Amino acid sequence: MITTETHGDIAVLRLDHGKVNALDLELCDAITRAVGSTEADAIVLAGAGRAFSAGVDLRRIVAGGADYVAAFLPALSKAFLAVFDCPRPVVAAVGGSAIAGGCVLAAAADHRVMSGGGIGLTELLVGVPFPVAALEIIRHAVGHRAASLANTGVVLDPAGALAIGLVDEVVTADELLPRALARATAFARIPAAAFALTKEQVHRPARTSVEALRTTDDPRVIALWQTPERLAAIAAYLDALSR
Repeated sequence: MITTETHGDIAVLRLDHGKVNALDLELCDAITRAVGSTEADAIVLAGAGRAFSAGVDLRRIVAGGADYVAAFLPALSKAFLAVFDCPRPVVAAVGGSAIAGGCVLAAAADHRVMSGGGIGLTELLVGVPFPVAALEIIRHAVGHRAASLANTGVVLDPAGALAIGLVDEVVTADELLPRALARATAFARIPAAAFALTKEQVHRPARTSVEALRTTDDPRVIALWQTPERLAAIAAYLDALSR
């Protein structure tokens, strides 16, 4: 589900779950555990196969229904925040599509290198909202452009993502992992305590908003995802995609 490669003092955590690393309850829990347990000086977060992550596994949502949603959405936020709050440097190596939750996962990293695919927030196109943690992570990454990304569901190519700061570097596929490792190594040379405190300070506005709003916003998000009408609409959306 997540493979770990060691490159000196850097851990490469690679999502390896199905064809497109879709985010389900098990993968979210695995991300949280893997990021939280690594003892490496820095982390490179990558995807196996043709995608970084294509976002939430909507088929699991439909199959699991309201009870699954109630367990899954908090686990999704926990996985995002495990990356965002990690005291160690985290570099995202985006070698393929990073859609919806995959986009948020990449945005939670300290630095994002992209070589191909598309990246964007598409949840509203399916008719469901994001938990507050996801939106605050995106707002931290791209500022006022978060509203346009969320409201339009636009999927950007690497150059478009670079233009708005959603990624920091665009490289070729062959350069992706070497460049991500080089960036992680440079971060790891910074004294760890100083890096961790500075990261905490830089992230504080986003984390303050998350903690202030989760108890009111997230229950409303879960409730919208759980409605029979919305689950039926997601099923119809998936059916249309398969035709």
